[in-house]
Amino acid sequence: MTAALLACGVFLAAPSTDLAAGAEVGLKARPAETSPAQELSRRGIIKVDVELALINVIVTDPMGRMVTGLDKGHFKVLEDKKPQEIVQFGAEDAALSLAVVFDASGSMGYKMSKAREAVAQFFKTANPEDEFFLVQFNSRPEMVTGFTKSLEEIQNRLTFVQSKGRTALLDAIYLALNQMKQAKNSQKALLVISDGGDNSSRYTPREIKRLVRESDVQIYAIGIYEPFASRGRTPEEASGPGLLTEIAESTGGRQFAVQNVNELPDIAEKIGIELRNQYVLGYVPTNSAKDGKWRRVKVEIEKIRGMPVLRPYHRHGYYAPAR
Repeated sequence: MTAALLACGVFLAAPSTDLAAGAEVGLKARPAETSPAQELSRRGIIKVDVELALINVIVTDPMGRMVTGLDKGHFKVLEDKKPQEIVQFGAEDAALSLAVVFDASGSMGYKMSKAREAVAQFFKTANPEDEFFLVQFNSRPEMVTGFTKSLEEIQNRLTFVQSKGRTALLDAIYLALNQMKQAKNSQKALLVISDGGDNSSRYTPREIKRLVRESDVQIYAIGIYEPFASRGRTPEEASGPGLLTEIAESTGGRQFAVQNVNELPDIAEKIGIELRNQYVLGYVPTNSAKDGKWRRVKVEIEKIRGMPVLRPYHRHGYYAPAR
């Protein structure tokens, strides 16, 4: 059966009863020689010819710190408010296809140096099989590099990016998502580094929200916001932090708001680690209709004695396959 993956969040596939590798991506046929089904066969596990939904989940504590070491019993999955049985559970550090979406607008100015350093720090978490590309944006977005495994190439190109112009953030996200269709790896993500709201894009927030909802890409953002800078800002700039948070969290990622640029490298490294340490929950949807409709997914964490309330981050849903 052809696998239908909604990356970084929900992945529909002809499954097995063990964790499927690389829990994120677009429509893709399962490789004949390395399929999870063959691995399960070697282990003597029975596979079932049904569709499986896989959800990538990040869990944090009230301080925003990542929580590891949880087991299947700590999670509860609801699809359209109906409980689902978790039949697979695990985690895997899969190869990553990632776009760096870098703000080069005029307001970045002195922040550019630390923003470049943040990208370099993020790359320290990279694996040999990862691939990357660079989109920079000011008044309009620009594809600076196509997919490459050369981290030095991206860092060298960033060296020559200059701060000028307005902020076409939404157009840059659109360009990156379009390029991501050529990704080779199952796990896909955008790392957006920006200091303000959009004031120059052709695409509207509504259009981009719809696009990221349909995509198989997880979005992380580092928002560099100066304290007490709201005075004199346009409505678009003032709403920028909330918009970027909404976009990121709808994909199972999140935004980190920064006021001190010296924190950028550490936060970038933290994002890299989070992308490598996600829980993967698998369930067979009780609604088996192939109607192409949106299915809302919610993950809850059971209260654990002696621990504070934990927060899960995950994609908010997926479109069911159509006949």
